[in-house]
Amino acid sequence: MPLDAFRRLLEAVKANGLFKRNKVSLEVKVWAMVLYLAGLSTRGMTERYGLIKASREAVRLWVHKIESLAYHGPPRPRRLVAIDETKAKLNGEWLYLWAAIDAAELAIYASWQRSGLNAHIFLRMALRACANKPLILVDGGPWYPWALERLGLQWLHVTFGERNAIERCFRTLKERLRGFHCNLNAKARGPSAVEAMARILAYGYNHLRVHQTLGTPPLGW
Repeated sequence: MPLDAFRRLLEAVKANGLFKRNKVSLEVKVWAMVLYLAGLSTRGMTERYGLIKASREAVRLWVHKIESLAYHGPPRPRRLVAIDETKAKLNGEWLYLWAAIDAAELAIYASWQRSGLNAHIFLRMALRACANKPLILVDGGPWYPWALERLGLQWLHVTFGERNAIERCFRTLKERLRGFHCNLNAKARGPSAVEAMARILAYGYNHLRVHQTLGTPPLGW
C-alpha cells in the first residue's frame, strides 16, 4: 500500500484513540496493520521475516483494532446495492460469507447455512446503512427472493456490469484466505471470526486501497 495509505491509517488510529498505551510506537503498530492488509500474515511479519519486533499475538491484537474503524456513517440514500455470498473455511469447516456493496462494502455476515432466513438476516443488516430501499442486484441465488419480498425490496438479476465491485471485494478476500490455504484457523469459534477478518479487509478496501476507476478509495480520502 502507498505511503499515503499508511498516513491515513495512522491519522484514523490517533483520532479514534485505539491504543491507550504505546510501549511499542504507534507507527510500528500501524505499519504492522498495513503489512497485514497488504497480505502478510502475523507469523510472517514477526517470526519469519522479523519485520515487526513484537510477538505474533501482540500483532494479531493490533490488527483486530482495525475492525472498530469500519464505520460508514449514518444511513444515506443508495441507488443500487449488490449482494453476493462466497464460501470460506473456519477451522476446517465450510461456511458462507455474505457481503453487500454499493461503491463500498456496507455489510458483512457469515453463516454455517445458506437459506432464505440467512438472506433475510443479512439484508436487514445491509439496510441499516441505507436511508431508503435501494434496488438490489443479485446473481440468481434461490435463497434471495423470499427474503427480498419479505422486506419489500425490488431486485434485478445481474451477472456482470454493476456487480463488478462485489466480485473485486470477494477476490481480495479469497486472495487473503489463500495465504491460509483457504482455511482460517481462529481461537474464536463460529462465523464471527470470519466476519472480523472480512471487516478488517473491508476497511482497507473502503478507506485505503486506491481503485483504478475511482482514483481514490471508495469512501474517499
